[in-house]
Amino acid sequence: MPPKQLGWFGLGSMGLGMALNLQKYLDANGLPPLHYSNRSLSKGQALQDAGGIPKDDFESVVQDCDIIFTMISNDAVLATLLDKALTTSSTSSLAGKIFIDASTVHPDTSATSAGHLKAQGATFIAAPVFGASPVAAAGKLIFAMAGPSDAVAAVRPYILDVMGRSIIDMGADVRKSSLLKICGNILVISFMEVLSESHVFAEKTGLGTTLLQDFIANMFGPVLESYSERITSGAYAPPPDVAPGFAAALACKDMGHALGIAEDHGTTLPTVETALGRLRRARETAGEWIDSAAVYGTAREEAGLGFWSERCTRE
Repeated sequence: MPPKQLGWFGLGSMGLGMALNLQKYLDANGLPPLHYSNRSLSKGQALQDAGGIPKDDFESVVQDCDIIFTMISNDAVLATLLDKALTTSSTSSLAGKIFIDASTVHPDTSATSAGHLKAQGATFIAAPVFGASPVAAAGKLIFAMAGPSDAVAAVRPYILDVMGRSIIDMGADVRKSSLLKICGNILVISFMEVLSESHVFAEKTGLGTTLLQDFIANMFGPVLESYSERITSGAYAPPPDVAPGFAAALACKDMGHALGIAEDHGTTLPTVETALGRLRRARETAGEWIDSAAVYGTAREEAGLGFWSERCTRE
């Protein structure tokens, strides 16, 4: 049996690092090179330099490939791409193809995508990832994967120790992967909010953020230390040539999903509501090129400290 042809669409701050790791794996194992496309194809130059094959559009990737990865910004983009794939099926069968979406989308979007593709004989795997862009570049993401077991088994070799350090098996229901990812982001955003409030408290009272940073590292370990560092280093408002670790616009989208799902199920997320309000105001103040940790900037502003800390390199 000939080796599978793999395809990729979506070369943002997360997608490019992931696709590069996948292409390196394919090249090292003598497998066909990755076919890829993106809304702005020039963003894939590093991938082309690594041996990837650029394609003009998503439809071309679908036609050429057996397994197609997507890593895109929101639900609407995924729906548009799959509409294009389904249109392609009128001239080229989708039967047997596997579509893997690594994005963060609403559970209903995952379920709808799976249903539409199944009707054409294709398979959908929901595989959202945990980790920011440096983790993606290092190939250390955590994948939460849901879909038919045979399809998940088929794509596993291209993920484990290639793009990710581990896979969480979420079973067949693709909604579950999306729910876990959104729940995980509830934690991330809530950590950012609480850490921001604590750092503002430390600065206003004279305790100082350096002492608090050291305490967080010693008491809560490297994960919360890294989140705290995004605040204290000024990385919540990165310079124009540095991509945000978790872009504010994407965080707002995810929090909107979380709040909507919570309301549908009769519960509330007050910390997320506070963080969303602060992050929206941060985007108004600093524009779109900011990190989700920019809730800190708004918390500072509310306390009379000013949005920008001394360590910010962009004002």
